[in-house]
Amino acid sequence: MSHVDHKIIEDVKKGKRHAQNMLYNRYSPSMLGICMRYAKSKDEAEDIAQEGFIKIFTSIEGFRGDGSFEGWMKRIMVNTAITHYKKNLKHQYHEDISEIDDTLVIDDVDDDSEIDVVSISKEKLMSIIQGLPQGYRMVFNLYVFEQYAHKDIADTMGISINTSKSQLSKARKMLALRINQITENKKIAIA
Repeated sequence: MSHVDHKIIEDVKKGKRHAQNMLYNRYSPSMLGICMRYAKSKDEAEDIAQEGFIKIFTSIEGFRGDGSFEGWMKRIMVNTAITHYKKNLKHQYHEDISEIDDTLVIDDVDDDSEIDVVSISKEKLMSIIQGLPQGYRMVFNLYVFEQYAHKDIADTMGISINTSKSQLSKARKMLALRINQITENKKIAIA
């Protein structure tokens, strides 16, 4: 952590508004990027990020400087996204992930199969991830990006380890199908 970061953090701890603005301006793009992976829309991601920054400002006294400040903030954002997901489950009709029609999933793609490297923009990939059913998206992000073990995902999400493994497998298959559809459409458009 640079001297400037340390000074900003100390000023935020003292409640200085300009330091909060500096911290927000410096880290909001990367923190919003994290939230985008968990949200189904940019508006939802912005809500999660806003809530996350409020938590950062109100709990910054808890940052002791033992590890990376950015890593500490990232954990808060991920936990805020998980809390947001759980809260939404209580307030809306939730279709059990295991009940979703398996025709959406390619049956012949297994977890060990290799996928050809394709050219796809980060924005398009983010859109595909956001289009996954909510449970698939949460498990996929926690496993792939946050590198949680299935046991940790199960504990965090309140699901079984087997459900975590199943949702990850189905998420991967669905992503492969959608990427395949996009690349096939590009080949057809070029021909």
